[in-house]
Amino acid sequence: MVFYVLFESSAGYALFERREDEVIGSQVSKVQESWLEFNNFKQMCSLRAFDPFVSTDKALENINDISEGILNPFLLDFLQQNIPNPALHSLGVAESSLGSAIESRTGLRCIKDVTVVEFLRFIRHHFEKFLKEVVPEEGLLLKTQKGLGHSYSRAKVKFDANKSDNMIIQSISLLDTLDKDINTFAMRVREWYSWHFPELVKIVNDNILYARVARLLKNRADLNDEAFLPLADILNDADQAKLILAAAKTSMGYDIAEFDMKCVVSFADKVVHLAEYRKNLSDYLHKKMLDVAPNLTTLVGDVVGARLINHAGSLTTLAKYPASTVQILGAEKALFRALKTRGNTPKYGLIFNSTFIGRAKAKDKGRISRYLSNKCVIASRMDAFGDVTTTKYGEALRQQVEDRLRFYENGKIPDKNVDVMAKVAEEIKKEDASKPAAPATATAPEPMQIAPDASVEAEEKRKKKEEKKKRKLERRKSREMKQ
Repeated sequence: MVFYVLFESSAGYALFERREDEVIGSQVSKVQESWLEFNNFKQMCSLRAFDPFVSTDKALENINDISEGILNPFLLDFLQQNIPNPALHSLGVAESSLGSAIESRTGLRCIKDVTVVEFLRFIRHHFEKFLKEVVPEEGLLLKTQKGLGHSYSRAKVKFDANKSDNMIIQSISLLDTLDKDINTFAMRVREWYSWHFPELVKIVNDNILYARVARLLKNRADLNDEAFLPLADILNDADQAKLILAAAKTSMGYDIAEFDMKCVVSFADKVVHLAEYRKNLSDYLHKKMLDVAPNLTTLVGDVVGARLINHAGSLTTLAKYPASTVQILGAEKALFRALKTRGNTPKYGLIFNSTFIGRAKAKDKGRISRYLSNKCVIASRMDAFGDVTTTKYGEALRQQVEDRLRFYENGKIPDKNVDVMAKVAEEIKKEDASKPAAPATATAPEPMQIAPDASVEAEEKRKKKEEKKKRKLERRKSREMKQ
């Protein structure tokens, strides 16, 4: 019986063979001190096999599987090739969960105890010297450690680049701040420029249009017929432009010095730029919401959905909330005041800004609020934990809310949620099946990699897909158990 030790490094998998007669003395301090010398340690623990990772992506995939206790096909092939009779041997591992996965798939008895931990500690200490005997490249281990460390940390910090709900939180917060600031600044422009041209306030009601017009007109004493065309372009109304030019000739406002007028025009220009930036930010938020939470966006809109995510802290946190909590998100003060005074609790919070609440009758607002919050939770859970990015579920949920509104009006019973979701799932399956397969593209061979046979490559791809599906199912089950 041979005792092996599996060592997972950033460069690849290493299999060490350990002498059984050294197990007894492995806990003695003098023996451990002697193991600090590479030659002494090499006599009782030898490198049996080493299989390097062919790319950074391969290394990241394997380390993610190890951290979750999943047996990667690459590791399975490595063990099967180097341990021919698994029932006759034992394997020391660093992770108990990984050992259980190996034992269930291969029948190889896996052990993790104090002795194995000590051996792995010294293997890690001398691994660079072991590696030089197999791969003579200088500094290979340090390079792979840095590259894999960055990739793994990046994957842990952000699981998916498209799932960056932090960008949504910052965007909606900035959008709310911009709305207040633009309104305050625009009112200041109206008040400031009105001392020079008071009649303009009654003609142009929109704040941003007023700032654009003030920036164009400047001193009304310098106005002439040439200003008509650019003024009509800004207002999209020739009659309104004529009224402004006529009012400028008979205005009762007082004259302003050129230096003061420059200050007014400069401030109006800043207001216009802020309004343009606000529009660009709104478009960015809409696109980001469609990437991160497409179903929630389709259901309640990008602004309401972003406010819900912002208030919850993240999309994942929002998905974990029950419908009763989502219903009153944003109305916490009213809720605690009602609990303190034993009054009526609020029926809705942030979801009040949804169009569904406004369209419902007064007696049905509470009912539709609870129903809408229920659908928001379903949509957010699909966006946070779903494998497919689609708006189909959001469209179906929105239609369900529409049907519920009609049910309150005419009593027509809507379809059950189970039937609706099953129908959408079937549509998505049909769409996926109808999509043409992507054409194969030739790629340049990577270093240290031998091109495999076509059948072997196809089999490896199939195994990868199966393992990926299993990992997703295991993650979903673990999340459900935590909830």
